[in-house]
Amino acid sequence: MGKGESTRVAVLDEATELASLVGLGGLTIGTLAAATKLSKSGLYAHFASKESLQVEVLQHAREKFVDVVMRPTLATPRGEPRLREFFDRWLHWQSTAFGGGCVFVDAASEFDDQEGPVRDELVRAERDKLESVTMIVRTGVAEGHFREDVDPEQFAYELEGIVLAHHHARRLMRDGSADTRARRAFERLLDSCRPRADEIHQA
Repeated sequence: MGKGESTRVAVLDEATELASLVGLGGLTIGTLAAATKLSKSGLYAHFASKESLQVEVLQHAREKFVDVVMRPTLATPRGEPRLREFFDRWLHWQSTAFGGGCVFVDAASEFDDQEGPVRDELVRAERDKLESVTMIVRTGVAEGHFREDVDPEQFAYELEGIVLAHHHARRLMRDGSADTRARRAFERLLDSCRPRADEIHQA
């Protein structure tokens, strides 16, 4: 990695952290210049506009999510073990990746009604994540860990509901039991998908 690219990555690290604190909508070339002590003209050499900066911050955060959550998850045995690894890492990521909370959760609230490249990037990241969950659940069905009639898309929907509730409880409500409640809900979701006793006996 050359010096220019190293500088760009460092700036994106700072920009992503800043976005978690002030919101993606509050992230501008000016606020980033103040935080990094770099000139606006220098930053414009990397990012043509506020919007392009916001999109690149989301892409940068997405790459980090892949590195921290997805790659280690896919190295775990298929089925339920992989799903557990994904959930653990997703929950940990959401709690610790950035000082101000999950950039994606906050940005989704800011940009859900604002058409354009930023919203498009958020939708891409969300679809990729949900498709990853459905893929893991399908392998769980293939491995016999879950029933054949399990709906992977519904599972992904409910799993995200758990993670979003955890974010709300931990960040807004400052609920010290947020982790415990999220894990309890996850276990219930898993239990609802496992083969019933009569199905195991027939098998």
